[in-house]
Amino acid sequence: MKKWVLICFFLLCATPVGLYAQGCAMCTKTASELDPNSAKGLNKGIIYLAGLPLGILGVVGFFWWRQTRPKVESES
Repeated sequence: MKKWVLICFFLLCATPVGLYAQGCAMCTKTASELDPNSAKGLNKGIIYLAGLPLGILGVVGFFWWRQTRPKVESES
């Protein structure tokens, strides 16, 4: 299992750096052309759209952590 995680990690790190920043460059250019209120709205929209996937990952991660942690037996 650890071997596959390391392989995936190294493959992800081997991708060209330019692939990571494409969306951010476009958002920055768009926001610089807008008035301050519209730029704030764009930023809030990005945060709003990022919330659902991050929330799902958090819930899945929490349940995975809860299932894999060692069980502690009570001494009663």
